[in-house]
Formats: sequence, structure tokens, C-alpha cells
Amino acid sequence: MFVLRHSRWDWIPVLLATLHFVLLLGFAFHFATMTWPAVLLCGLVYAVSVSWSINSISHNFIHNAYFKGDALNAAFSMMLSLTIGFSQAMYHFVHMRHHSGNSDLPDADGDTVDYLSIYRHGKDGQPENVWRYTFLSFFRDDPKEILARMEARHAGQARQAKVELACLLFFVGLLAVVDWRFVLFIVPFNYLGQSLSSLNGYYEHFGGDPSTPLAWGVSTYHRLYNWTWMNNGYHAEHHYRPKMHWTRMPDLHRQIQAEQAAAGTRVIRPPHPLGFLEDEPGPRQGERAQDAPAASM
Repeated sequence: MFVLRHSRWDWIPVLLATLHFVLLLGFAFHFATMTWPAVLLCGLVYAVSVSWSINSISHNFIHNAYFKGDALNAAFSMMLSLTIGFSQAMYHFVHMRHHSGNSDLPDADGDTVDYLSIYRHGKDGQPENVWRYTFLSFFRDDPKEILARMEARHAGQARQAKVELACLLFFVGLLAVVDWRFVLFIVPFNYLGQSLSSLNGYYEHFGGDPSTPLAWGVSTYHRLYNWTWMNNGYHAEHHYRPKMHWTRMPDLHRQIQAEQAAAGTRVIRPPHPLGFLEDEPGPRQGERAQDAPAASM
């Protein structure tokens, strides 16, 4: 594997992330010569690709860094930050809190450990409305508060986040020099992409049980989704064993399937971003035993 830390399969997300970054640059440099239908189509593809990258490439990188060397991991983190439009180091910190709280219920003060908990802004212990969560989550982030917590607990990670944020601002400035109209155009599509990521995250936990480790997440074994989103559908399995490599998720599912059924782990038919198509409150895993998981890598 030479430079890779865990698996040769990690070349897939590494190469796809590089292609994602190159295509973004190509979009910027060719923006002025493209027709409006082509521009709008590329904008929509970019929005979907932001959500895809956050929930597959970036997410797996947080739990199992792809490279053996710290310098390569830092460079890859920087490239992801420029491509998806926010600091990967900050996302790492926020996502680790997500796993500490596992979409926990608010405490007596109305706060949650998990910044991303679907219950954080809900009422009477219920999840927030999906569309409020989807389109408002972007505006609820407080970078200053997140950086302050990072500095108190992970000073090195906080420094990396500041460097990534500075480089992101410089990168946006360079894109504005290339074509300022492209920057104005891409900003709302980046927001749409991050909102789609929130939609994805909502249905990764809607119907889950914050008090039961085996049922913290909600899984979907939709084959195409798992092949293209690098087994992100195995979300209950992932929350139960966060350090398990993405290629081993189907194997983990087979090992704990009976325990999941007994714990009432929720499984939905559609991919997470289309979770609103599932009947509510939805069936549990024991009622989905006939669904075949995606093939392991």
C-alpha cells in the first residue's frame, strides 16, 4: 500500500476527491464560456457532490485517515476544505462530538453534546421538523465557539483549522480574480450542498434510539447508495463501531444482525437523502431481514 495506512481500497476516495477538486477548478475557469443550462446543471451537480463528499470521502477520512504520513493527511484535509467550502479540521471536531452524543436528547438546560443532534432544536423531546433541520442547520454553526472549544482541548487541531480557513479565504479570492461571477454563482449551490448533507444526516438518525448503542443510527442497505457513498448506508453499524473501516461494514452487519434486530435497530429502504419517502415511523431491522446487504469490498 506504500503511502496508504489502512487499505488499498482507499485509493478510490483519494482519487475521487482529487477529481472533485480538479472539476471544481475546471468549472471556475470555463464558467464564462458555458451556456446557462450547462452552468445550472453543473451547479446542481456540484451541490450534490458536496453532500456526497461530506458523507463519504470526508466522513471516512475522519475516522480512518487515508495516509501513513501526517503531511499527506494534512494536504488531503486542505484539499477537502477547499472543495467542500469549510475546514475539514473543524468538521473533524464537530463530528467527534456527534459520536460522543449520538444524536442525544437535550439535557435539563436544553443543550446536547452532539451539535448535529436532530433533537437539539426539537420540542418536547421530539426530533425537529426535517425541512427546518435541513435548511437551517447551515446558519446555526458558530465558528468562534467551535474554535474556542478546539483550542481548549485540541490546540494542534485548532491551528490546522485556522490555516485551512485562511487558505479557503485565499482560494475564494483567487477564484474571484479568475471570475467573480463564478464565486457569486457557486455560493448558493454550496449552501444547497451543505443543506443536502443535513438532510442526509437527519435520516441517518430519524427513528433511531439515542439510549441504545446498537440502534443509535439508522441503516439502509440500498446497493447503489452504498456502492457510490462508500457504505455510508451502514450507519447503525458505523455508530456502533466508528473505527471500523468502510470496506468492512457489510461484514460487521452480518456479525451483529441478530443483536440489531433484538435491539430494534431501524432500517429504511431508500438511501438516506430520500428517507422522507419511507413510511413513518418505519419498520425496524427485524422486519427487513430479507434485505441483502451490499457486497463487501
